[in-house]
Amino acid sequence: MENFSYEAINPSGRMITGEMKAEYETVVHTRLRQMGYTVLEINEAKPSPLSKIYRFPRKVKLGDLAIFSRQLASMLDAGIPLTRILFTLSQQAEKPTLGDALADVARNVEEGAQFSTALESRPEIFSNLYVNMVRSGEVSGDLNQVLHRLADQLEKSKILNDQIRAATIYPVVVMVFALLIMLVMMIFIVPVFISFFPAEMKLPFITAAILTLSESIRFYWYLWILGIAGLYQGIKMYFRSPGGGRLWDGVKFKLPVFGSLSQKVMVASFARTLSTLLGGGIPVLQALSTTGAALDNSRVDDAIKKAGENIQTGENIAIPLKTSGLFPPMVIEMIAVGEETGSLPFLLSRVAEFYEAEVEAMTKALTSLIEPLLIIVLGVMVGIIMVALYLPIFTVITTL
Repeated sequence: MENFSYEAINPSGRMITGEMKAEYETVVHTRLRQMGYTVLEINEAKPSPLSKIYRFPRKVKLGDLAIFSRQLASMLDAGIPLTRILFTLSQQAEKPTLGDALADVARNVEEGAQFSTALESRPEIFSNLYVNMVRSGEVSGDLNQVLHRLADQLEKSKILNDQIRAATIYPVVVMVFALLIMLVMMIFIVPVFISFFPAEMKLPFITAAILTLSESIRFYWYLWILGIAGLYQGIKMYFRSPGGGRLWDGVKFKLPVFGSLSQKVMVASFARTLSTLLGGGIPVLQALSTTGAALDNSRVDDAIKKAGENIQTGENIAIPLKTSGLFPPMVIEMIAVGEETGSLPFLLSRVAEFYEAEVEAMTKALTSLIEPLLIIVLGVMVGIIMVALYLPIFTVITTL
């Protein structure tokens, strides 16, 4: 597939330029005419060697999908044909990954495929939740409203993720900075003190340990790198395995401080996703299945699957969620009331709003609490090294 540059006049009479991927020049000409453009010139684009080397695929994030969904819904509201919208949005997408995917989807729709089926062919970008929502909009004939609802869902999820990132990135940055300080001290400062100690002097245990650690880092640094890399890969592989992943899925809700935050995030995501799916006309069983898969937690997924089995036997979904012990009593009660009154999507939306506010307040509190604690930890680590280095010197002075 080649890349073609073009000059054309859009329906409003303005001259525009752009690029489009296609098999032949005639295909580009046909697509531009279908979009309502008057074609002036089409040429094969010749990318420079450097552009090929430095063009890396960029991951499509929730914010990108939210913007795309909102633009698509607004253009559908204006009565513009779907294929034309997709081709237009593929050209103006900031990330080439999303632009290429939209161009593929547009071609599939142009060839007669359903929009949801075309989206399903790019699962690395469009999740099962996204595809199911679009499919429900196609069935109900209310695709633009479903896309507005999807955009709201994605924007809320992005805000939630940003809040979690804000709460965790500061501790990570401080710990990395602390490790760098420790390495500098071990490599450059500790060796200076070694010459101060007489060879026959018996060093305190803590001083001897610091000196040994410094020598191992300076002379066997490659073993440290291999060991840390191997340990990291081993832990990563274990937690990606079914058993390790299931263990972590349960443990992360029991961690000090961060366990409560993880639970609130899970409840907010569960309520928001299920409310969006049910409000979009997705059947309850399918909505539960999609929600469980979207949360990416095996224990929560098991509880949601059990809730689906209860519905099939004529029971409600609140009981298995309560039995799992993963959902707070307030959430269980709201779900039970929603089932009884037939207002489950509305009440789930209220639950989501409440817990999203809880997450926001908790992340702000964590940031203000963790900052002084990390400074204290950093000070203690540096203090221990300095005491270990000066202790033998004080001992020599006292003896003299």
